[in-house]
Amino acid sequence: MRGAGDLATGVALRLFRAGLTRIVMLEVPFPLAVRRTVAFSEAVHQGKTSVESITAVHIEHAMDAEKAWHKHHIPILIDPNSETLSALTPDVLVDAIIAKKNTGTKITDAPMTIALGPGFTAGQDVHAVIETKRGHHLGRVIRQGQAAPNTGIPGNVGGQTINRVYWAEHEGIFTTPYEIGDMINEKECMGMVGSTPVYAAVSGVIRGLLRDGIPVSTRTKLGDIDPRGNASYCNEVSDKALSVGGGVLEAVVAHLFSR
Repeated sequence: MRGAGDLATGVALRLFRAGLTRIVMLEVPFPLAVRRTVAFSEAVHQGKTSVESITAVHIEHAMDAEKAWHKHHIPILIDPNSETLSALTPDVLVDAIIAKKNTGTKITDAPMTIALGPGFTAGQDVHAVIETKRGHHLGRVIRQGQAAPNTGIPGNVGGQTINRVYWAEHEGIFTTPYEIGDMINEKECMGMVGSTPVYAAVSGVIRGLLRDGIPVSTRTKLGDIDPRGNASYCNEVSDKALSVGGGVLEAVVAHLFSR
C-alpha cells in the first residue's frame, strides 16, 4: 500500500481484520498526516504505533517484512517512489496517497491495482478506483472511469465543511501549543506558521494536527477541528476511512476469487 495516513490506515485495518494480514505500507521520510493518532505513518517517527489495537512497525528493508508479519504487525517501509515493489512482488497494490493525482502508480505494478479518490482512471491507470468523496457513492468500487473530481471543499462533519480544516498560507515552521484531543474555541490561535497565526474558525475538539516544529510548504494541511466535540473520535478511524476500506476489501476479495 502506497501511503499510511488516516485513510490508508482505515483500509489496512479493514483488510487486516478480514484476514489479509500480509500488508506492507510505503511512506515518505517525513509523513505529514494530521490525524496522527489514527495513522500508521506515525511508526516512521516513533518506530511503532498502534491504532485500534493493531500495531504497525517501521522496518528498514523489504526483507524485514516477514519478521513483522510473524509478530502480527503491519510493516511500514520508507519508500516514496515504490522502488521495493520488485522485491515485494505484491498480489495487490493500493495507492492510498490521496494526492488527488497519480504520482507514479501503473496498472502493471501488480496483478490487481487499486487507487483511492480522484486522479486515476479505472481500466487505464489502475484496475479499480474507490470513491472517497463523502455522500451517496462513498466507498463504491469503480471499474471504468474516475472518482468524483476534487472540489477542494472538505466533507460535511457536524455541519461544518471548509471552516473545520486548515492549510498553510505560506511555507515556514509550524508550531503549536495544542495536542490532538484538546478542545479549542472559535477565534483562538491553533498554531503559527512562522509568524503567521492560524485561528480556529469553529469550536470543537482538535482531531488532526501536525507535529510541533514541522516545516511546511504552501497549502500543507495543518489540522482539522471536529465540531461534534467528542474526543474519543480522535482515537478511532473515521466512518469515511472504514467505508473506503470496505470498497478496497470488496475489490481485493473479488480479485482473489477470480483467480
